[in-house]
Amino acid sequence: MSVPAIIFPADPLNPRRPDPHFAWEARLLRELGGEHHLVDHDALLAGQAEEAVRRVPQAGGPLWYRGWMLPSARYAEFAAALADRGGNLLTSAPGYATAHELPGWYGVFEGATPVSAWIPSDGPSAPRPEELAAAVARLGGRGPAIVKDYVKSRKHEWHEACYVPELADLAAVGRVVERFVELQGEFLAGGVVLRRYEEFERAGGGAEDPAGTSEANGGSGADGAEPADTDGDDAHGAVGRPVEARVWWLDGHPVLVGPHPDAPHRTVEPDLTDVRSLVRTLGCRFITTDLANRADGSGWRVVEVGDGQVSDLPRGIDPSGLLSSLIAA
Repeated sequence: MSVPAIIFPADPLNPRRPDPHFAWEARLLRELGGEHHLVDHDALLAGQAEEAVRRVPQAGGPLWYRGWMLPSARYAEFAAALADRGGNLLTSAPGYATAHELPGWYGVFEGATPVSAWIPSDGPSAPRPEELAAAVARLGGRGPAIVKDYVKSRKHEWHEACYVPELADLAAVGRVVERFVELQGEFLAGGVVLRRYEEFERAGGGAEDPAGTSEANGGSGADGAEPADTDGDDAHGAVGRPVEARVWWLDGHPVLVGPHPDAPHRTVEPDLTDVRSLVRTLGCRFITTDLANRADGSGWRVVEVGDGQVSDLPRGIDPSGLLSSLIAA
């Protein structure tokens, strides 16, 4: 049986080397006896999948991807181009979309994650007022919420394009949504999501500060040439950020548990009892779950699910076990 190789994005300035953001993973993979190939991420985004994969050997066998996020349609083209060369991405295109986009995983995790409603979009245009009103009604019509798309929020424009203090104020909801759509522009993924705001435990104790920049209620994903979480520590300091954990699952088993990339130096030990069965029900081979503990102590919540191939690793963590598991899969 062939040992899976891992595909990394190539350095745009030196296409024979891995992108600097992933170079350390590629080095560690080699030390573990694994093999990697390179892909042109810019060409993938441009819809030139055949050109993008030309450095991947023919008959490449089983493959994982570790790199920048891709829109689901571009990932499908990526998978097809590799298949034409005899390669097989171990995360299928439907599996990628399921884990990568909130509507794909929400039905399985409903009840364990903040209540959400979404409005599909064919492009970067804000929903009509009646569509927003219907989505607000599905959330109960009152209380705070956040705005995101199927993959990402604008957490660093918290008051401008992310946080809605009161859903009953439909005019305010509309303003935040319009600004969010404007800022996302061509990178708007899937449509607009309204997600019920929940308060989570934060460093130093107490509830999350709504004025903070937490992504915990919004989504840990991005699209285009951006990894899941590369923002570093919160600009407001360690106190105030939710205490989150990122759990990496392979075939239903947690193979790495660590801090969220936005706060890589925090030690977090989440309770995985309830999450484990949900991950197995989802049925995706390689995913991540971001978890946070409710401020009232009522339990851990799933604040985001992501495809493991495009979820970022926190600085300082040892991913040897993760990479070893991938090449042994």
